[in-house]
Amino acid sequence: MADTTSGATDSDLPGEEGRGDIRASSSPESTNGASGRPAIESGPTTSSRASATGWRRTFSSLKYREFRFLWLGMLLLMTAMQMQMVVRSYLTYEITSSPFLLGLVNAGFAIPMLLLALFGGAIADRMERKLIIQIGQLVAVVLSLIIGISIATDTVTWMHLLGVSMAQGALFSFLVPARQALIPQLVGKDNLTNAMSLDAAAMSATMLVAPAIGGGLYNVIGPDGVYYLITGCGVLAILFTSAVKTPSRDKSRARTAMLGDIKSGLMYVVRTRMVLVLIILGLLTTLLAQPFRFIMPVFVVDVYGKGPESMGLLVTITGVGALIGSLWIASIGKWHRGLLLLGSGLVSGVALLLVASIPVYFAAAGIMILLGLGDAGRQT
Repeated sequence: MADTTSGATDSDLPGEEGRGDIRASSSPESTNGASGRPAIESGPTTSSRASATGWRRTFSSLKYREFRFLWLGMLLLMTAMQMQMVVRSYLTYEITSSPFLLGLVNAGFAIPMLLLALFGGAIADRMERKLIIQIGQLVAVVLSLIIGISIATDTVTWMHLLGVSMAQGALFSFLVPARQALIPQLVGKDNLTNAMSLDAAAMSATMLVAPAIGGGLYNVIGPDGVYYLITGCGVLAILFTSAVKTPSRDKSRARTAMLGDIKSGLMYVVRTRMVLVLIILGLLTTLLAQPFRFIMPVFVVDVYGKGPESMGLLVTITGVGALIGSLWIASIGKWHRGLLLLGSGLVSGVALLLVASIPVYFAAAGIMILLGLGDAGRQT
């Protein structure tokens, strides 16, 4: 995407963030002691940003106002989605008692994402990315409200859950590429790795809290009440995203043929061995690790003899591992990315093998941390 770095300079960012770095570079501390010689680094250069260490470096991208609002909106939307995944899975198994239909409903989210991913990226190059995100958030809110009302009126069926699952998967095939393409516009190239890691960390953080909330409230306010809460989170996400002021970008891509761009992208993947290997590895790890989440209610109910709150806790513990992994990756910067990807796949595989071998709930709870660590490396 040729325009992903447009508007990445500090001057394009609203507020005081961009000017703050320039003022800092002209302070007395920017000279070398009493000699008055200028320091080697001045201004917001790549090397000065890279010198940040520890927690300051870990959260460095949040100094940009527009990225903060985008990040908060994504945090709320993913909180809603994580709660919904737990509630929808448990509700489906409660209605049908069928592992097959449970897997089908959950797979309904993934299949449209896979089929429409190429179109989502191409459209993100042509339309206003913020608008795509807002439309996706709005439709997700409406769908969750419809399911909540259906549950309250006792008219919900597994087919309703499947239909909404597929619709939301289609939405995310456009929403995710738009958000990922918008991030470089807001933070620039130098902070891109950190921003993407914080994006993954936010998703991991929602796994840390949202599933436990969704599972814990399932028997307290009912699945319909949880869906209303999900709707509220979605509304707040829309408000935060609306506050983002996007910089101008090159519109020339909108005049090119979309199918031609998709074909060019596919040809590039086929001809570029490294990209092809990365896509295959990512696809394999997803196909092998994700199905466990699809059938988690079967394990929780039939193997462990537990309820929705226990299922939410398992997903939350997975989020603990994912959050730890994401923050660690954000703090190390550009370091052995290939090894991180391979290592994350290995960790996920070992975790799944242990879960399948030990049919004990508390053992599974501990193993979920390993599964979360594997997720962090795959998603970052």
